[in-house]
Amino acid sequence: MFLVLVFAGLLALKGYIAEHVITCLVPAFLLAGAMVSFISRDTIIRYLGYVANKIKSFALASIGSFFLAACSCTVIPVASGLYYRGSGIGAAFILLWVAPAANILALIYTGAVLGYEMVSARVVSAIAMALVVGMIMNLVFRKSEEKRVEKIDAVEGKIINSRDLILILLILITLLSPNYVVRKGPYVHKVAVWAISTMIMIIYALKVKTKDELRNWMRETFFFVRIIFPLLLFGVFIVGIIGKILPQDWIKNYLGGSSVGASFLATLIGAVSYFATMTEAPFVDTLVKLGMGKGPALALLLTGPGISLPNWLAIARVFGAKKAICYVLTIVVLGTFIGWFFGNFIF
Repeated sequence: MFLVLVFAGLLALKGYIAEHVITCLVPAFLLAGAMVSFISRDTIIRYLGYVANKIKSFALASIGSFFLAACSCTVIPVASGLYYRGSGIGAAFILLWVAPAANILALIYTGAVLGYEMVSARVVSAIAMALVVGMIMNLVFRKSEEKRVEKIDAVEGKIINSRDLILILLILITLLSPNYVVRKGPYVHKVAVWAISTMIMIIYALKVKTKDELRNWMRETFFFVRIIFPLLLFGVFIVGIIGKILPQDWIKNYLGGSSVGASFLATLIGAVSYFATMTEAPFVDTLVKLGMGKGPALALLLTGPGISLPNWLAIARVFGAKKAICYVLTIVVLGTFIGWFFGNFIF
């Protein structure tokens, strides 16, 4: 039995490395390093910092996150890069939540698979949960945030110069293009799209950046790789083992209806499991056809891609265990409530 579980963990690890490292994590780490290296810290503090207007900063973080198609693991380097550059904890965790839970690519696919009633509920729920998450993280960690983020006057200035902005957009294209251009088909096609976009990005970077700037960018990138990547691999291995242990028939039997218990179970499954962006919709569609209630389905749609066991571990490593625990518990409670509320009063 022990060898069977180890094999299941290794199999999950093999699939994760083969399908996500090159086209997802590599550009995500490069983007995180670029954000730290090239974006103005003072301007980030002005718009997204702890002392910034909460309505504006939360709205900016939420809207921007819709256009970042990333899974719960891929988004961590990006959010941590923003955080280390001076963003407030609330805005950083809004990005951590919205980008995987409700990015534009996943929403379009959800509408095609599950219908636009479900995708509308997913958008509304994700935004509502994001605002609550931002407020709770700011409130709970206000003392540490006041010490961490320098209080500065709101001064005018560019957040980034035009050459660095183009470079960051090119890095973003290397992250998004494999999924946007190749929605279906062999994985090698995604790698080809990634390779072409990456080559364009590299040529541009070599043209506009000095050796010292490139060296600093790589140093910042490796910092995120070193502290995040090992824990992601360990988390995926554990998820593979959990997936082998969980009794699938039992899970399906207890996800029907719209009770608090069914929504909590769906949220818990989503919080532990790993879903790459866009894979949650067909999985949930299968469970709905087997009798899963719409409320629990919505809860799983949100928490499945939004958080995962690898996500927990990496967040704890980057932001600290207390912040990770607070975030995960908040999402579990909110996901359970959203599933119950929509299942009983909206659907």
